[in-house]
Amino acid sequence: MTYQEQLDKNRIPQHVAIIMDGNGRWAEQRGKDRTEGHAKGVEVVKKIMENAVELGIKYLTLYTFSTENWNRPEYEVAALMELMFKNIDEEVFIKNHVRLRVVGDLDRIPERVRAKIYHCIDNTKEFDRACMVIALSYSSRWEISRAVRMLAEKAVKGEISTSQIDEKTVSDAMTTSFMPDPELLIRTGGELRLSNFLLWQAAYSELYFCDTFWPDFNMEELCKAIYTYQQRQRRFGLTGAQVAGR
Repeated sequence: MTYQEQLDKNRIPQHVAIIMDGNGRWAEQRGKDRTEGHAKGVEVVKKIMENAVELGIKYLTLYTFSTENWNRPEYEVAALMELMFKNIDEEVFIKNHVRLRVVGDLDRIPERVRAKIYHCIDNTKEFDRACMVIALSYSSRWEISRAVRMLAEKAVKGEISTSQIDEKTVSDAMTTSFMPDPELLIRTGGELRLSNFLLWQAAYSELYFCDTFWPDFNMEELCKAIYTYQQRQRRFGLTGAQVAGR
């Protein structure tokens, strides 16, 4: 029996976040240039988006390019930006009635890539079947610093008092405030860390790590992660007995 067949369709996480790791290593193991791994990874993004829609996932957030990735070799960064430009496929979003959103410091993204992203965002803004969120030029420390700065500026202007700053206020200042926190966070590629991704939002996310490189990730791998998630008891600081007694 496949993992997809074993899923409880009534307990599909509404928000799944993925750190798509292993593109470069996938290519190197095959004697290819790292950029070929990234190209293959883009193909997988489109398939996984369609898989997520099929499963009923409402928000899919993909860690596409971190602020730290700007430190990679210049040719690789340029190739990644070119891939981004060529593969922002509005038709895929329109066909699946999926809205595109982007979080991150887009001021650093090349203008023509940024323009194409905004065009796709605008043309999909009415879709509500699902939302795919691209974390681009993103890192949690950047986002949290930005939120702190915004709240400090409001306090200085007298728009809020420091006593009003609480968890909700901070969450509302995040670039991700339009969506719920992820219930499930997946990392492919065998690494066991969050790499500066959704640190605030993932405070109570279930974490799932797998050795599969992103270019080999597929529907069954996604279902395996969700099946594992469904076997866990989410306690949020309570005891198991308290949760069971709800």
